[in-house]
Amino acid sequence: MSKEETGKFYFAKIIKGIAGFYYCIILDKGERKNQIFSCKAKGIFRKLGVKPLVGDNVDFEITDTKDFEGNIVKIHKRKNALIRPAVANIDKVVLVLAVESPAPAFYYLDKYLINMSNAGIKVEICWNKTDLNMDKALEYAKIYTAAGFKNIIASTLEEGGLEDLKEALKGEVSVLAGASGVGKSSITNILAPKANMDTNTVSRKIERGRHTTRHSELFMVDSDTFVFDTPGFTSVESPDFDKEELRFHFHEFDIYEGECRFSGCMHINEPDCAVKSALEENNISDSRYQSYKKMYEELSERRKY
Repeated sequence: MSKEETGKFYFAKIIKGIAGFYYCIILDKGERKNQIFSCKAKGIFRKLGVKPLVGDNVDFEITDTKDFEGNIVKIHKRKNALIRPAVANIDKVVLVLAVESPAPAFYYLDKYLINMSNAGIKVEICWNKTDLNMDKALEYAKIYTAAGFKNIIASTLEEGGLEDLKEALKGEVSVLAGASGVGKSSITNILAPKANMDTNTVSRKIERGRHTTRHSELFMVDSDTFVFDTPGFTSVESPDFDKEELRFHFHEFDIYEGECRFSGCMHINEPDCAVKSALEENNISDSRYQSYKKMYEELSERRKY
């Protein structure tokens, strides 16, 4: 290692973490910009109870220039952090769903949307595999546009099918989240093929963990655009607030607030409910309302205990 690099710290972002090794891409300007090093976290972080997360901005020192190794010496203050998936410093979540194969699980979708919004994180929806059924994609997008969310139509099989998604991601750090099989990795491989290839090359140095459960991974699309590819989720926790607050998270209900006979109407069993009338007139999606009812019942049961 050169004398110039002895004691020098590099500003980087963690793009992957496996078996105690954290892969850091250098963001500093200079000849090492965009180089990837496998780093260990100094023991001080363990003593402080701090664990590095994918997406963390860090300072590290190089310990081996030949094998591209280093030690993380500082974790910069996080803008935010998620537990599931365990990632940090995100600008928004893009929830990826397949129009078909697998069919959307609307209840999990609605819970996830509420959890992200409740955490103050911007969330958008990407409908993938639209080549299978564009009519359904447009129908679903209409429902969730009415609910207050931006919807993106995408297809990894059609030329130009990801242009709207690329534009939506530009200049931000975004999480691609969703169930297994919806096409998150296919989208990532198209958006950032070189980044995918580079990180796999570095990963071959450490065989441990390569065949275990997949971890979250961050890919650079361009100089100011990053995307997380995350493990597929099979369940979503219920929102962390009282049932009386739930109706305010279904924004298609907003225009009917104050129109019901009873003040504070929960839109469940009350007579002369404007929301239920809108449901009967097909002005509110039945699947969204069923999600609301099921979540309301779950929150009611939780409060009993």
